[in-house]
Amino acid sequence: MVAHLVRLKLTLLGNGLRRSAWQVVGLVFALLYALGAVLGCLAGLVALSFAGAPLRSDVLVVAGALLVLGWWVVPLLAFGADASLDPDRFALFPVPRRDLLLGLAVATLVGVPGAATTVLAAGSAASWWSSPLALVVGLVGAVLGLATCVLGSRALTTSLSHLVGGRRFRELMAVLVLVPVFLLGPLLNAVGEGLQGAADVIPDAAGALGWTPLGAPWALAGDVAAGRWGAAGARLVISAATVALLALVWHRALGAALERPRRVSSSRVRTRGAGAFGVLPPTPTGAIAARAVTYWVRDPRYAAAVVIVPLLPVLAWFAGGERGGGLMLAVGPVTAYLLGWAISADIAYDSTAFWTHVAAPVRGLQDRAGRVVAAVVVGVPATLVMTIASLALAGRWDTALPVVALGLGVLMTSLGVSSVASAQVVYPVPKPGDNPFSSPQGGSSAAMVVQLVGSLVLGVLLLPGVGLTIAAVVTGNPALAVAAVAVSLGLGAVLLVVGVRVGAAAYDRRAPDLLAKLVAMR
Repeated sequence: MVAHLVRLKLTLLGNGLRRSAWQVVGLVFALLYALGAVLGCLAGLVALSFAGAPLRSDVLVVAGALLVLGWWVVPLLAFGADASLDPDRFALFPVPRRDLLLGLAVATLVGVPGAATTVLAAGSAASWWSSPLALVVGLVGAVLGLATCVLGSRALTTSLSHLVGGRRFRELMAVLVLVPVFLLGPLLNAVGEGLQGAADVIPDAAGALGWTPLGAPWALAGDVAAGRWGAAGARLVISAATVALLALVWHRALGAALERPRRVSSSRVRTRGAGAFGVLPPTPTGAIAARAVTYWVRDPRYAAAVVIVPLLPVLAWFAGGERGGGLMLAVGPVTAYLLGWAISADIAYDSTAFWTHVAAPVRGLQDRAGRVVAAVVVGVPATLVMTIASLALAGRWDTALPVVALGLGVLMTSLGVSSVASAQVVYPVPKPGDNPFSSPQGGSSAAMVVQLVGSLVLGVLLLPGVGLTIAAVVTGNPALAVAAVAVSLGLGAVLLVVGVRVGAAAYDRRAPDLLAKLVAMR
C-alpha cells in the first residue's frame, strides 16, 4: 500500500505538470528556492560540525524545533497541506486505515518540502560525524523528528478540517496561532538585538525546547555526545510518545474523515432578511458585492487574511523591541496589503460557479467593481482600526496623517493589482466546502509564483508612497508629510481605477477561458 500510494502521488504530480504550465513554472521556482535554502543550511551544518558539542546541540535543537513548528503551522496559515491524496478521496475504497495512514505519511515526503526536510534532517545527524555513537543516535532522532513533522501536520489539518466550517473558526484559529507567535517572538527579539544577544538566548531556548515535543528528537545526539544517558533516555521517551500520540490523533481523525463526509458547515446558520443583498443596490455590481461580502463573512477560505490581522501588533512588538519601534507603524499598511491582496484569487475561489457570471453575462467592470466594493467594506475599517491601534502603541500620533494615508494607499493599490491578477491567472485552490488547510495538486507552487510576482509588482508601485512616508516619519518635516499623504492617496486612487479597468478588460476577453480552466482543475 505504501509503494502504491507513493506511485499514485508521483503519477498525480506528473499529470499535473503535463496539464498546466503554471504548475511547471511553480515547481521550478519551488525547486530553485528549496535548493538554495538547503545548500545554505547544509553549509551551515558543515561549519557547525566543527564547533563545540554544546553549541552544536543548542543550535540544532532550536533549528529543529522551528522546523517542526513550520510543518505544523504553515499549512494552517499559508499554502495548506497537499490535498492530492486527500483522505476524503479514499472513503469508498476498502483500504485498512492503518495502511492508509502509513502510506499517506510516506507519500507526504514526495515533494519539494518533504525532500528538503529529509535532507536537512539527515544533515543534522551527519553533523555529529566526529562521534560515531552520537551519529547513530542522531539518525534515530532525525527519523523521529521527521515523523513528528509529518504526523503533526497531518493530524492538525485533518482534525481541524471538520471544524473550519463552523462560525467559531476565526476564534479557534486565533488561539492556535497565538502559541507559535509567542514562541517566535523572543527569538525575533533576540535577532533584533544582535548576534551577541542571540548567543545568550539560544542556550536557554534550547534548554527549554529540548524537553518539548518540538525539540526533543534533535537533542538526543547532543546528550549522547556529552554522556548524559539519562537525559537522552528521557528525551527518547518524549519523542517516541509524541510520534505515537500524533499517529493516534491522525488515525482517529482519518477515521472521522472517511466515515463522516465533510460538510460545508457544522453549525446552524440563522439569518434574518436578505443580509447584504438587502443593503446594497439591486444592480449587477451591487449583487456581486453583496455575494462577496457574504463570502468574507462565511467562507472559511477568506479567514486566513482576516485572522492574522489582530496578531500583527503582537508580532511587531516582539520583533521591534519596546513599543515595537518603527515596525509598529507598519501594522496598518501590512493589514491593508493582506486584505487587499486577498481577492487576487477570487475567481479561483468561485470554482465552477463562475459559470453564472459567464452565462449572465456579467460585464468585466461590474465584476471587478463588485468584488472591490466588498473588499473595501472589510478592508477600510480594519486598516483604520489597526493603524490607530499601532499609533497608540507606538506613541507616535505626530505621524498619524502620513501613516493613515499610506495604509489607505496600500489598500487601494493592492485592490487594483488584485483586480488584474484574478482576471489573468487562476490556479488550484481549495474548493467550496473543502478543507481550507489543503492545497490541491500544484496549488502551492502556483500560489507561490503569483504571490512572488504580485509582491514584486506591489513593491514597485508602492515605493513612492512608502519612501515619502518613511522620510516624513523619520524627519518630522511637515512638507514631506503633506507630500506623503498626497502621493499615497492620489497614486493609490489612480492605481485602483486603472487596475479595475485593466482587470475588467482582461475579464471581458478571457472569461470563457477562465471558466474552462476552472472546469479542468475540478
